[in-house]
Amino acid sequence: MASATSLTGRIDLGNGCHAWIAGVGGWGMSNAGLITGRGTSLLVDTLYDLRLTQDLLDALAPLTAAAPISTVVNTHGNGDHWFGNQLVAHAEIVAARGSVTDMRQVGPAEMRALTGMDNPAGRFARRAFGRFHYDDIDPVLPHRVFDGETALDVGGTEVHLIDVGPAHSAGDTIVHVPRAGVVYTGDIVFARATPIVWHGPFARWLAACDLLLGLDAHAVVPGHGPVTTRETVREIRDYLEFVHEQATVRFTAGLPVLDAARDIRLGRFADLGESERLAVNVHTVYRELDPALPPLDGPGLFGCMAELCADV
Repeated sequence: MASATSLTGRIDLGNGCHAWIAGVGGWGMSNAGLITGRGTSLLVDTLYDLRLTQDLLDALAPLTAAAPISTVVNTHGNGDHWFGNQLVAHAEIVAARGSVTDMRQVGPAEMRALTGMDNPAGRFARRAFGRFHYDDIDPVLPHRVFDGETALDVGGTEVHLIDVGPAHSAGDTIVHVPRAGVVYTGDIVFARATPIVWHGPFARWLAACDLLLGLDAHAVVPGHGPVTTRETVREIRDYLEFVHEQATVRFTAGLPVLDAARDIRLGRFADLGESERLAVNVHTVYRELDPALPPLDGPGLFGCMAELCADV
């Protein structure tokens, strides 16, 4: 499998770029980043609750004292990348249009409802997200929406925002700092963990990986997991291609989604964390192949994962 650094916490990547890497893995433990320029900074993502986000801001304080955060980019609309926005609401918050659509559909209230359900989906969700606190979150949506690509000037540092979604979600922004050779990928890249295709199509995610591989970036900051290299991007691409091929074979053979997920042998991808996400990924392939297949809501998707890993 691809190599990745084991460093956690605040990591200096050089040329004014920094990563904040979660100290533990698992669902919801996401990363963030900071890009500093002359007298100002850009924050890449907030975290899943206010406690985690405040810890992040406290750790960045030695850097932001002289270069306050004036811009925040939410890479996509999953809560672990924006629920902490209220703590930086003074800054201009930027996101792709599709990301804002996702934010409006699933906020803290929906997560409280999911984790409060008395069924396999709810029990699985509580196991995944029980460490987080949603009750005191005031959802703050982005102030500025962009389409496609846009460039920002962060105190003399050029930063490129590229919406490569829909892929993982309805909108997925990568944040590229060309002069530093650094890219913040959001959840287009998971290091040491299984990617999850909530939205698709797979082809868009594969194209996003190709775009990342074409960048002159020596440091890849994933949405989850340690700072890594382009080798992990290739690994994610290989996983997605493998799952699409395997699910397509089983769709053609007439297997139901969960039977197909149970039947797939992950081989060299078996050691990736959160392998139960395969159930969602197979369902996404089936929906691509049969547009008449109705989408599952959050409880439905978590129920599929619970069933796959026998968490009932």
